[in-house]
Amino acid sequence: MRTKDIQGIKLYRMPAADRRTRKDGTPREPKKLGRVHFPVFTPDGRRVVGFMVTPPDIVGVVKQADRFVALDCLKVYEGVFAVEDRRDAFDAPAAKRLGIDLDACIIWVGMDVKTRSGKALGYCADASFDAKTGRVKSFSITTGSAATALLGTVEMPASALDGYAEATMVVDDAVEYLEPSGGAAAKAAETTAKIGAKVSEGARVLDEKGSAAVEKGTRALGKQLGRTRGMFGAFKDEFKKAAGPAPKKAAGSTSKKKGSTT
Repeated sequence: MRTKDIQGIKLYRMPAADRRTRKDGTPREPKKLGRVHFPVFTPDGRRVVGFMVTPPDIVGVVKQADRFVALDCLKVYEGVFAVEDRRDAFDAPAAKRLGIDLDACIIWVGMDVKTRSGKALGYCADASFDAKTGRVKSFSITTGSAATALLGTVEMPASALDGYAEATMVVDDAVEYLEPSGGAAAKAAETTAKIGAKVSEGARVLDEKGSAAVEKGTRALGKQLGRTRGMFGAFKDEFKKAAGPAPKKAAGSTSKKKGSTT
């Protein structure tokens, strides 16, 4: 499971075990608790212990403080993500039961990342973990949303996490040389490789079976190229939407300003 699979979704409070069924036999609906905000990790980053949940504003105006909800109390109830209605599922009682110090726990997701030698790598965008035990498998590092869409993210094994310093995730120097994966460019490269394989196969078939096979292979190649162009076109459109309209030039100005990408 990934932390992004849970962040932002609505979380509900499950009815107590003896109150989950009405007198007519129908299940009681859970009550909304809030939205999942950030994942909470042990200080060494090796385990997800729970999530911070943002309750709805009181009367739509007064904001309430986030609450800690233990990972092992999260369930699926009546088709929604819910937490068991028990005292030690929340905040200090949950921390005491889990044997953790909430003040020492860290929210690694969203934190800047640098190597031991001081090389800035971007920030931690996500983490992959075991849904039952909370054990972290890897952290996803990126330099920004545009880079993630095009190049993907660097998947860093949890063992490469070195520690925390000055509000920054410090990682092993070797992480600098890990290649990103999962982006549009990588998928396009994969498609291109498949196309190349198809062309080679088409040449062999040409020698064996003649022009009819070549025609069939050419049509297949055109379809693959069409998909590739469409993929990049969609990416470009989404990038433009995210970037917003281009800034207007000041009257009488003839200079061109370069934008920056973060």
